[in-house]
Amino acid sequence: MIQSSKVLYIIVCAAGAAADVGRLVTHAQDEGWTVQIVATPSALDFIDVPELERQTGRPVRSRYRKPHEPKPPRADAIIVAPATYNTINKFAQGIADTYALGLLAEAPGLGIPVVVLPFVSSALASRDPFLRSVESLRTEGVPVLLGPGQFEPPPAETGGENLDTYPWALALKELGRHYPRY
Repeated sequence: MIQSSKVLYIIVCAAGAAADVGRLVTHAQDEGWTVQIVATPSALDFIDVPELERQTGRPVRSRYRKPHEPKPPRADAIIVAPATYNTINKFAQGIADTYALGLLAEAPGLGIPVVVLPFVSSALASRDPFLRSVESLRTEGVPVLLGPGQFEPPPAETGGENLDTYPWALALKELGRHYPRY
């Protein structure tokens, strides 16, 4: 694996598609990114941590580092995928109660591009709090890939049936479209 000077943080949340986040890692590495996986605490049960560490050559992070631990490289860009209802709502509200959300809360203020690829059911996606959060993030310049031609929420209780069609590569494409230097 070739290490690049551009660093992509992939923040993975606890959703059915999380088990396949290695597909996004492969796409990103093919485009020359060094990838750092950051998992929400709940996502740790959804992903294969040893395999992702082997694939990226970096430890999966899910908590703030201790003072004696090495500092990870600064993110040049962040993709949140799969992004859950909870994470999207907390990100929009500026809540930083986990390491992943702390990174997201700070990123726009630091000028770090963030792309959000949701994984929510149509029942959750239709809720007013969620719709307000998506609009808030978009107003702030954060692309949320939700809607026709992007992620289209499946009916409740059926998300696991369409995991093969989750648009992982779309997040990287969007990153390049909005932030051409990447």
